[in-house]
Amino acid sequence: MNKIHFMYVPFTGLGLFGGYRGDKWLKRRIKVFNEYTLKSLTAQKKKEFIIWVSWRLEERNNPIVQEFVGNCEKIRGMRFVHTFHGLCFWDDKYNDDIALQRLTDALTETLPELKEYIPNDTDLVYMTIQPSDDMYMNYVVEKIQKYENVGVIGWKNGYLMDYAKKEVAEYNCKTSPPFATHIFTPSIFLDPLKHQKFTGPYKSHEYVGFTEPLFEDRGFVVGVHGENVSTVYNHPWRGKILDNAEAESVMAATDTYFSEPILFPDSLRLKVRKWLNKMPLNDKLREVYHKLPGGLQKF
Repeated sequence: MNKIHFMYVPFTGLGLFGGYRGDKWLKRRIKVFNEYTLKSLTAQKKKEFIIWVSWRLEERNNPIVQEFVGNCEKIRGMRFVHTFHGLCFWDDKYNDDIALQRLTDALTETLPELKEYIPNDTDLVYMTIQPSDDMYMNYVVEKIQKYENVGVIGWKNGYLMDYAKKEVAEYNCKTSPPFATHIFTPSIFLDPLKHQKFTGPYKSHEYVGFTEPLFEDRGFVVGVHGENVSTVYNHPWRGKILDNAEAESVMAATDTYFSEPILFPDSLRLKVRKWLNKMPLNDKLREVYHKLPGGLQKF
């Protein structure tokens, strides 16, 4: 079957603060992407995919982004497309009406620009969520593209990597993690309303409606670096810490063995989350925390 596969990297526009936490934050996120995420993408055994990076409209003339886009164009053997119309999946940091309108507007503006990358004889369009600071193991694209049915596939568990110490642990999720792949027909993918309906639209990655059992192997790596919005290394879902040989095998499969260690100072928000994770009944405490008004979660 003829396939087009987008590895979708939502760089700005996601979450609070309008999806942008300042130029310093952006430079740090780009550093993480270049040192870890990008290497895991170029390490994929099967390279028939397009890295689709989405930004807010405000970033179109940002010199930091312009430099980043130019550097992407210099990477041999990789295809990039950059769009500047916002986030193309549901953002649960907004109330339903606002989130739906934001998604509708973003898809309406973005999808026509992606059409030129989808040949007329395409049978399936794959859209894999690729967070800008996380990674996939090097066999993942190949494994995804072996599935040729319209639907949603993904992984159950993965790894957690501390980018400062280059330490790796198992990550055993109690809900579906944000690493799903939606497999569309071109007509559904390119129609904003059909696209939206096909995805649910899911209001959080925890509620993605998978059409196949989640893969049992550990296919993704969540990176922790101090600029994360939510994930911390002492997360309650962290399993055993891998020994040196096991950790090196993960770094080999993401081409990050020689990546520079990265650590940014924790935000106050992450410091609070680390404290919550150490508390008894932390699941209940987090549930209360996430029910607070958005303004109280901005730290």
